[in-house]
Amino acid sequence: METIDVLLTTPTNDYLQQQLKSKFNLLRLWDFPHKDEFFKEHSGSIRAVVTNPMFGTDREFFDSVPNVEIVSTFSVGVNHVDLGWCKERGIRVSNTPDVLTDDVADTAIGLILTTLRGICESDRFVRGGLWKKGGEFKVTTKVRFLYRLEFGNQLSVLSDMILIR
Repeated sequence: METIDVLLTTPTNDYLQQQLKSKFNLLRLWDFPHKDEFFKEHSGSIRAVVTNPMFGTDREFFDSVPNVEIVSTFSVGVNHVDLGWCKERGIRVSNTPDVLTDDVADTAIGLILTTLRGICESDRFVRGGLWKKGGEFKVTTKVRFLYRLEFGNQLSVLSDMILIR
């Protein structure tokens, strides 16, 4: 059975690297200090690329891996991948849409609550011992109720924008 060379362009979690290594011949780009020599030696054998937005995959990159068949990117978007070039060459491109949508929505709600309720200011007030010195702390905005609001495609599940009184 043929072993497929997979190029991992940037470091990622150990589990993913172990999984890739167990099924393919994993080439970690950062392990090769001389990129030109690396591509001269491996350009013809690389059939898959695993990347992220920190590493652009433009035409120049693709010219250095002429036999690539698939690009998998750890990102919601694919704007760092030259999709036109990939389409011309029949290269499949995959990404991870919506993988963090719920977490981003949760964080947004947390930040809204933190801002409206003055959590950071309250924390500084208490940690700074101002409550012992008779310092006054301002009254914050109360959260009244929640309702659903959608923010376009990327955050369409961001629900429960906070209404204040």
